[in-house]
Order: sequence, then C-alpha cells, then structure tokens
Amino acid sequence: MQAAVELISTIWAVPSIESLGPRPGEARPSTRRSSSRVDPRVLERVRALLAKAESTTFEAEAETFTAGAQSLMARHSIDAALLAATERTTAGPTLRRVGVDNPYESPKVSLLSGIASANYCRAVWPRTTGHVTLIGHAEDLDAVETLFTSLLVQATTAMAQHGKQTDAYGRSRTAAFRRSFLMAFALRIRERLHRVADAEVAAVAEQRGGSAGTELVPLLEERRDAVDDAVDEYFPHLRASRPTTVSDDEGWFSGHAAADRASLGGSGEVERR
Repeated sequence: MQAAVELISTIWAVPSIESLGPRPGEARPSTRRSSSRVDPRVLERVRALLAKAESTTFEAEAETFTAGAQSLMARHSIDAALLAATERTTAGPTLRRVGVDNPYESPKVSLLSGIASANYCRAVWPRTTGHVTLIGHAEDLDAVETLFTSLLVQATTAMAQHGKQTDAYGRSRTAAFRRSFLMAFALRIRERLHRVADAEVAAVAEQRGGSAGTELVPLLEERRDAVDDAVDEYFPHLRASRPTTVSDDEGWFSGHAAADRASLGGSGEVERR
C-alpha cells in the first residue's frame, strides 16, 4: 500500500508536457501535403559548411562558412514560403523537442531561441523538463536544429579555451564567467543571424522585382503568423522569463568576441510555461 501511494505521488509530481501529435487511435488521414519540397540537398550543404566552420582554425573562414549556412537556410525558407503561396496545400507548423542540458541551461536556451527567431520559428522552454519545444515549419526546424548544434559546439570550444577563472582573492569565478560568456554569445549570434536573414530576403525580393518582390515580405510574415498561432494554440499560458543575470564582465566581452568570430550561420527573454 505504501509503495502504491509513493508511486501515485511520484506520477502526480511529473510535469505535464504538450502533445506533439494525436493520441493513439485519434490520428486522421491528412489531406495536406508537406511543404518540404525544396531541394533536399540544401541541408546537406548546410551541414558541410558548418563542419568546415567547426574545423577551421582561421576565424575569417569560420565566419564565412557559417554566414553561408544561414544564407542557405534563409533561402530555403523563402523558397518554401513561395511554394506554399502558389499551391496553398502546405502543411502548417509542427512541434519538435530539443534537449538542452545543464550546466548553463538558460544561456543555451537563449542561443536556441535566437536561432529559432531568425529562422521563422519560436522556442518555448518549460524549464522543468530538460527540453525546449520548437514550433515552426518542418524545413525551418531542420535548419534551426542543425545550426544550434554547430554553434553550441563553437561556443563551448571557445569558452573552454579560457580555462578556469579566479578573482583577485583566488576564489573561483569560472561559473559566472562561463554563464556570462554564453549569454553574450547567444545575444550576439541572434543579431548576426537576423542580419544575414534580412539581407537574403532583400536580395531575393530584388531579384524577383515588381509585384512578386513586394509580395515576398507579406508571405514571410504570413509564415511567421502561422507559427505564432500554433504557439497560442499549444501554449495559451505563456509568460516571459527573465534573462540570465550577467555578473562577469570579462566573460561577457569574451563571449561577445567569440560570437563575432563564430561561423554563422541569445536572446534576452525566453518564453516558458
């Protein structure tokens, strides 16, 4: 009897998580086709660029490779939006979970959130479940996951090069340094990704010209609005969490510099339940 009571108590203490699909027996055949009909080799090219960014020892090369990757992702999303506008049969936004582990969980989530924002996605962090839920169109979610994995590797590698940190009295300040480092890295990467994505939109609009060019931005806003609607549906009680406290100036400036060197392609407030 005692074991049963303890089991029930444990089950009740488990945090609830959103459903990513229909429950068993509730699935219905879909009449909508997937929008992932843009060249499937795009992500392979993105991964190849990011692999080069992670392996090179030359900062300028790394930045070029990452910027190229983000540019490809942005073009991928633009092509999908144009295809959706033509066919009007595209699948809507979906949900995907990405694991984010301690230590320094909050700055890592900020990095993921910034990458998502630049790629027409949203990130929701329940805090207690060890994962972030991404909401977006399938091809955009693929891009976000790929870029997050690469940039987290780059950030962690750059951070580790600073080694352990101590204050003037010999006390450890490594945790504060690394937390500040990752937060600065996340914020700066967010700025850079948005700049690359905006430049790609402007370039495509100019190439298309005329009414086709002027219609591109509204199409992308429609894509973003669809994601916002999905967030409202699945997470009706969202609230913004406070950004991670930055307490180490050296860590902050080191993280900012590392983000400038990173091959691109966090955020201040991150949504959570």
